[in-house]
Amino acid sequence: MSFSDEVMTVEQKGKIAHLTLNRPEKRNALNDATIEALDAFFSAVPETARVVVVSGAGGHFSSGLDLSEQVKRQPLEVMAHSRNWHRVMELVQYCRVPVVAAMTGAVMGGGLEFGAACHVRVAEETVQFRMPEGLRGIFVGGGGSVRIAKLIGGDRLTEMMLTGRTYSGADGERLGLAHYAVPEGLALAKAFELAERIAENSPTINTMIVNAIARIGAMPPEAGLYAESLTAALSQTGPDAEEGLRAFLEKRKPQFG
Repeated sequence: MSFSDEVMTVEQKGKIAHLTLNRPEKRNALNDATIEALDAFFSAVPETARVVVVSGAGGHFSSGLDLSEQVKRQPLEVMAHSRNWHRVMELVQYCRVPVVAAMTGAVMGGGLEFGAACHVRVAEETVQFRMPEGLRGIFVGGGGSVRIAKLIGGDRLTEMMLTGRTYSGADGERLGLAHYAVPEGLALAKAFELAERIAENSPTINTMIVNAIARIGAMPPEAGLYAESLTAALSQTGPDAEEGLRAFLEKRKPQFG
């Protein structure tokens, strides 16, 4: 499966769907058309894909919301726009398959909100993590006050927004904005290396991991523990569980369908 348009390209590479934000002249700022493209893709991830890798063309992951479309909007329009972002970012976070972000250059504002919805984040050491909304007279609207605050804490997000502070990729890995920090030019290769490893897992367990853990974390402890038991019970039935346990006992690599 392969298609392209003016804001995003998608190419199937074996078990991996590679999605590339494709507005390099705008440092891949997320305009309404890009959000529509993300909506279409994550609403119908190809059945052949076991992992999605996301990157940006032209050296930048995403510089954030395309502010040229936001200058004159009424409050209810802004709220509807924000709620649509929330819906699309939930499609990413609760995708059928894991999403790996290869982050380069600018990872700012809405770009970082998008990255925070991904499940595995690789950042080049030269990345610039930034939440500049406070300097623009606006508040975050793409889920950052929830997802980014969970990653680094509300106190640190508050400081980032108040001061416009920039963190490097190495800083981001230390704080939790990224899981891996790699030298410049190596993020995409590392993302594909991780994606290939993840693609060998049971598709069932991958789906359970990316869908259950975040939801369990939002539950009261007793409800979360009960949901964990239900998920564990479901995971240990069916051919994938049988193959995984049999492979362990036979000291071989499992071959999941």
